[in-house]
Amino acid sequence: MDGYAVAPYDDEELARLKALGITDVEDDPTVLVEASGGGPRLWCQLVPEGKSGKNRVHLDLSATDVEAEAERLVGLSATVRDRFADHLVLADPEGNEFCVVGQDG
Repeated sequence: MDGYAVAPYDDEELARLKALGITDVEDDPTVLVEASGGGPRLWCQLVPEGKSGKNRVHLDLSATDVEAEAERLVGLSATVRDRFADHLVLADPEGNEFCVVGQDG
């Protein structure tokens, strides 16, 4: 996601992780990503159960070239579920669906 980065860890968060036995932030099962110029912050969290219904969150990603972006995402283990005139529905390896729409979509 261009323009997004993992939010920096403060001392309180590092202490919380250490109390859980996590000494390397690369092993953190939760991560906050934020845009460099503002915008939505995304909190990603590992949960023990598998997907059993609809997504709790559904992302629509915009791209100048929908097919090229879909190809890139498939290379990162996504699968294409449906194709529509104005967007594609993909799923991550756990089955969570998201869309790729054109910049006008």
